[in-house]
Amino acid sequence: MPEPPSPVSAFCLLLAPYRRVVSAVNTRESGVAKAKVIDGKAVAAELRSRVGDIAARLHDEMNVTTGLAAVLVGSDPASQVYVRAKGRACSTAGLGSFELRFPDDISEAALVAEVEKLNADDRVDGVLVQLPLPGHIDVHRIIAAIDPDKDVDGFHPVNVGRLWSGPSGLVPCTPQGCLNLLRTVHDDLSGADAVVLGRSNLVGKPMAALLLAANCTVTVVHSKSRDAAAICRRADILVAAAGRPQMVKATWINPGATVIDVGINPVPLPDGSSRVLGDVDFDSVCTVAGAITPVPGGVGPMTIACLLRNTLLAACRRRGLPDPLL
Repeated sequence: MPEPPSPVSAFCLLLAPYRRVVSAVNTRESGVAKAKVIDGKAVAAELRSRVGDIAARLHDEMNVTTGLAAVLVGSDPASQVYVRAKGRACSTAGLGSFELRFPDDISEAALVAEVEKLNADDRVDGVLVQLPLPGHIDVHRIIAAIDPDKDVDGFHPVNVGRLWSGPSGLVPCTPQGCLNLLRTVHDDLSGADAVVLGRSNLVGKPMAALLLAANCTVTVVHSKSRDAAAICRRADILVAAAGRPQMVKATWINPGATVIDVGINPVPLPDGSSRVLGDVDFDSVCTVAGAITPVPGGVGPMTIACLLRNTLLAACRRRGLPDPLL
């Protein structure tokens, strides 16, 4: 009689059915807009569903509960909202969630010690420290204290190096989400002329690395670039992550280009409320671009979905299991 498959090979078989393609482009038109609107909510929902399915099989077949620990220092309202949202997403997907809160006067050494405890905790597959941190704490030291194999934000220097040099690491969530959205429009990115507007460590630089790995020809535009509009106009793919509301106008766009808007810019309104705007002037750019992400409802939902993805990847890799097909 043939030998039964090993737990690892059996788990490989469990992963195969979950490679599905999502139709992410909403064909509605906004007014006279001709660009197809990429539905980030739909893509994120599908990814979260796949993460939940595979996490359940990990638990049922291998007795593994995937766990994410979020560290929050201080009482920043936006950070509290983000951490709660991440906890709810974990719960919905069937992942374990650990939330650690510390006062804003915690010492840097004490925070490092808490991170090291999470590194050693076998229940925890992913560790994230919510940014920003209080001014007396060296952000770089805290990030460097996280075990790279649990660094689900993808900010550790080891994971940054892996991203640029080729070996599989954990990739920052927002750039990974942007790449997922691009792949709903383009079957093959090879040879595409891609422009990344912004060079931050959190989005711009890792986005450029991912596009290079996808065989795009990549240009990074930043505050010192000459004639940013002219550079953007030649792009087949434009990823806007400059942090300036509606900076990108229709005159910046190559007709038919795919535009990914990473910007989340709260803009005050006369009545005292605020409105969130992207880095792209959506209404005007829609008349030129071939496909575009809205704000909200585009890149934003992908960030937390990719955080769950990274946590599941970390759980599998820590146990010598193959990467799920996500």
